[in-house]
This record gives sequence, C-alpha cells and structure tokens, in this order.
Amino acid sequence: MQRVLLSLLTLSLITGAGAQQAKELRLGVFPNVTHAAGLVGVQRGLIQKNLPDGVKLVVREFANGSQINEAFAAGAIDAAYVGPGPAMNAFMRGVPIQVIAGAANAGAVLVARGDSGIRTIKALGGKKVAVPTRGSTQDISLRHLLHENGLKASDENGTVTIVPIDPANMPAAFAAKQVDAALVQEPWGAVLETQGAKLVANEKAIWAGGNYTTTVLTVNTKYAAANSDTVRGLLRGHLASISFIQSSNAGAQKAIADQIAAFTGKRPNTAELFKALARTKVTWDINLTTLGEYAQLNKEAGFARDVPDLSKFVDLSVIRSLAK
Repeated sequence: MQRVLLSLLTLSLITGAGAQQAKELRLGVFPNVTHAAGLVGVQRGLIQKNLPDGVKLVVREFANGSQINEAFAAGAIDAAYVGPGPAMNAFMRGVPIQVIAGAANAGAVLVARGDSGIRTIKALGGKKVAVPTRGSTQDISLRHLLHENGLKASDENGTVTIVPIDPANMPAAFAAKQVDAALVQEPWGAVLETQGAKLVANEKAIWAGGNYTTTVLTVNTKYAAANSDTVRGLLRGHLASISFIQSSNAGAQKAIADQIAAFTGKRPNTAELFKALARTKVTWDINLTTLGEYAQLNKEAGFARDVPDLSKFVDLSVIRSLAK
C-alpha cells in the first residue's frame, strides 16, 4: 500500500514539534575532504550561526566510522558526518540513526607505494592494502574492485590482506612500509602522492564513474524528534557550507586546511587540497541507486545479514525543502 503518512522524524522536523530543545548539538566530523561540508561549517561558524539561540555546537573529531557508531550507540553524539557503510551497519543493528542529507560523492582513490611495483588492481594479489576501518565505505569499495579483478581479501579465502589504518596515519604507514597500497579518502590520497605514492585508480575508477555517495549527514532520531529546530538549523548550516565551498575554492581550501590541522596537527598543502577537492563532489543530494547497490555489496561482504529499507534509513524531505 502506498505510504500516505510522513515518518515521525520527518513530521517533527517539518512542524517543529517535540520536547524542550537541548542546549547543545554534539556533532562528529572526520579530518577528511569528503567531510568538507562539516569542516567548513565548523571552521567558519556556519553551522553554529544557523542553530537556534542558546544551542551550542560541540564538535568532536573522529578518525573512522567504527568510532562514530560506538559514539552513537553510547549516546555520546547527536549527529555526525560519516560514510554510508558504517551508518548503514549501525542502522541495521538497531542504533537510532537516520541519514538526513548527503555530504560528498567520490573523493576516494587507490594509491600504492612508489617502490611497490603496483600499477594495476590485479597487482594487489599477495599485498597489504590499507582502508580506514573494517566495514568502511572504502573497505567495501576495495572488496568490490578486487572481485571485479579476480581477487579476494584474505578473510574471504583470498590473498589480499586488508589492514585498517586511520587515514591521517597512512602517510606514516607508507613511509614505514607497513602496507603496500591504500584505498583512502582525500586529502590523504593526495598527501600520499606527494610523498611518492602512485595513483592506481582515481575517484571515477573506484565505482560508478564517481557518482556514488561517500559521506552522509546522520542524526540520532530520538534527538531529532525532540530537537527539530536544532536539526533544521544544522541542515541550514550544512547547505551554507556547501554553498561556500562551491563558490570559493580558495576559501574552502583554507578552511579545510585550518580545521584538519586543528584536528590532527597535519596541514595539507595547497596543491594537495586543490587535487583533493577536484576529486570530490560536495553535495547534499544522495544517489539512492548506488546506495542500494552499496547495501547489497555490504551484505555480500558479510558486514550485514540483510539490506536496509532505504525509505526508513534515508529521509531527504527536509533538506530538499530547505534547498529550494
């Protein structure tokens, strides 16, 4: 039967219904260019500016999606920029989260150490390849690439060893020759190239010609139902950040570099950020077709027993109304 009622979350966000607003919004962000909307929104104060009076933005830096899921499950954060893979797996485990906007498409590349001899995906056989964390969007993307090229991960009875390493730590791992290659989000792919890594597959070659969602904006549904004005303010700030990035490449580079440096102590240079942004499409929209395909890949990889109901996992109605 055709759905005629809006979800509770959508209804509360549109009408502003809910309990007394919380005094803060605890937001998780990664130091990655695929999280550019969050980094810029935080650094330039665009998110705080759009929150209701009296609501303080509390920013928490995370290195990977597993950490985000743990924080959501513990009730330690209210919203987060995160890859669709970890968000999907948390949702399937009953964590009360929902995707309320896209944040970025593509923005991840496969690179190999310059002295590894790896120049093709098929050459990854018998090698160690880094990804941000087990079950991450990059982990699933890598497994998909391996399967397409007749390879498998070692935990699938194959020869490719997948090693979880936080993206900001991958340059050090490459320098120490701990891994041979990495499928990683920007700007860390560009940073690795600067230190001599070779590009094996660019953002368009990873999957769907680059037209796939890499980062989404998620919210705790219980928080959203009780703090609808705050979540709408978050979405307005999200849109303002995207608009700034699209209108000012130089300004976006500075804001991103400043916030990444604040989080990690490591500042990508101008050339790295220019390359990283060129490989990333910052957008609030989501390619639901590829998201559905990704859900199937996630199941095939063994990270979920089933695929989620996307009509419940994703609700873009409010961001679409605000973006008009």
